[in-house]
Amino acid sequence: MLPSSAHSPEWFSTWFDSPYYHLLYHNRDQDEARFFLDNLLRRLHPKPKERLLDLACGRGRHAIYLNAQGFDVTGIDLSPESIDAARQHENERLHFHVHDMRAPLPYGRFDFILNLFTSFGYFDEEAENVVALRNAADALQYGGKLVIDFMNTDRTIGELVAHETKEVDGITFELHRHLDRDFVVKDIRFVDREGQAQHFQERVRALSIERFREYFYLAGLRLGEVLGDYDLRPYVEEESPRMIFILKK
Repeated sequence: MLPSSAHSPEWFSTWFDSPYYHLLYHNRDQDEARFFLDNLLRRLHPKPKERLLDLACGRGRHAIYLNAQGFDVTGIDLSPESIDAARQHENERLHFHVHDMRAPLPYGRFDFILNLFTSFGYFDEEAENVVALRNAADALQYGGKLVIDFMNTDRTIGELVAHETKEVDGITFELHRHLDRDFVVKDIRFVDREGQAQHFQERVRALSIERFREYFYLAGLRLGEVLGDYDLRPYVEEESPRMIFILKK
């Protein structure tokens, strides 16, 4: 549930492990994800023997697809429930681990690391974002590339929908969005199947492109280019739906 003190679980460690998280987002667009990945593969040109890391992989939908394209892929995520689901798809060239990106990555060096669909900026302490990026940089081969796909924060804030109701499989989710200091916050309220009122929260730091540039500098990463959508067109500050950073070690 919601943290009540500094010692309470972080929001993502409870919400991402909840079956209701996966229920709410069950209809995420697989075609869009594959379209984006296909474009990235054409852009990055990974070789068949090169190793890819899906950083914050969830249940592994991107890692599984990349492995099906012939690549050696490792996926990591903080959620044991998600990794348990992903491990059903493991093979000799596809592996999953429960791992917090704030801890050093012990799974060998990678040629490419992908952090997709706004799976960053969750931490209350801003310094932890830099720690996570440093760990990713340390896990890259020299000359390797890191891709971070994040919302275009300014556009997201400008188009924020304050209240939305979604009914999924008999559960009515009430979604309330607002800004809280440096975070875009989504409150999620519903009555579960046992008749209990539930309240979860998502908090993503409202990171500007300037803040990201500071992070990259502190993590020892070089920014190659910034793309603005899943067609990989150049980033345009006022218009692009995404900020997709291509970084080099």
